[in-house]
Amino acid sequence: MKYARLTKEQLEEMHQEFINFLATQSITADEWEKIKKEKPEAAEEELDIFSDLIWEGVLNKVEYLEHFSPNQIFLFHISTATIELIAIKIENEAIDITTREGYQWLQTNLMDDAVNIYTSTRAISVDRNKDIFALIKQGANITQGELYAFFQNVVKG
Repeated sequence: MKYARLTKEQLEEMHQEFINFLATQSITADEWEKIKKEKPEAAEEELDIFSDLIWEGVLNKVEYLEHFSPNQIFLFHISTATIELIAIKIENEAIDITTREGYQWLQTNLMDDAVNIYTSTRAISVDRNKDIFALIKQGANITQGELYAFFQNVVKG
């Protein structure tokens, strides 16, 4: 398995897609029930293959990720060749930007000495999707990139 198995909830939401996936392998609903009972390891393998296919499709489309922690924001822009990072670090332990109040503080105090903004760029490894998945496993969320665009303008300022 290349990524991670979809959760039970995710699999339930993708019920129709999973049926279609089984159909592409000429597995009927009755045969699937039989496989689950008689060859659970084969059923597990089918779930893993399906999960990887879904992840692959999602990861192929990812362009932006965000990761928030109490005193840092990591904003990623992923192209075919690079991962660009804008990192915002708050040097004040009393401010937690994962809260509404802390985030509002950041919005109104962007130029405060306690706010440091860093940028970096690194090349994508041979497996772009694996790089993206590693960031997601660390807590990053897929976004449309609005916050990245905002801070990119601040950095260019």
